[in-house]
Amino acid sequence: MPKQARAWQRMLSGRRLDLLDPTPVDIEIEDIAHGLAFVARWNGQTVGDYAYSVAEHSLLVEALFSRMEPAASAADKLTALLHDAPEYVIGDMISPVKAAVGPGYGALDDRLTAAVHIRFGLPAVTQPRLKRKIKKADRVSAWMEATQIAGFSIGEADKFFGRPDAALVEGLKIDLRPPVEVRRDFTRRHDELLRAIA
Repeated sequence: MPKQARAWQRMLSGRRLDLLDPTPVDIEIEDIAHGLAFVARWNGQTVGDYAYSVAEHSLLVEALFSRMEPAASAADKLTALLHDAPEYVIGDMISPVKAAVGPGYGALDDRLTAAVHIRFGLPAVTQPRLKRKIKKADRVSAWMEATQIAGFSIGEADKFFGRPDAALVEGLKIDLRPPVEVRRDFTRRHDELLRAIA
């Protein structure tokens, strides 16, 4: 009988996360922040001396979402901050790769998202209306990233992501930073939002 493949990962916190059946008790924000701060967006194909991390992207998406939805609750903002949290385990795949992998990727992402949300007191499944709003902020972030650090012309970015309202992105600039700084800021923002919910 063949040996079953290992389907869990040891985290720096000491937690052992089962990827096929993740439980909220094995989720720690420090593991998420650390993992996301070291996962590169755009497959690492960005300018600068540091990779543009998923943690940095998540902070930008939450900031954009908060601008777009000024009356949003702290729980909704936390949902925006954690929208890519599963990538601390499964990494960030560009959309063409996700399509090639197939529906299994989405199911794994959904299981991990549910465990993360339950761990921090959020609904396991994000309501469609909120999900659409966060996705809109995500697309604005993608446009900013594409034009500022990923080598896209504005015309290309407009075609793929849609041009955002200039007022929405005013004053926001992507600065690539060391992972340790991004990890600290991600954890701090998570803690602020969690305290605001309680």
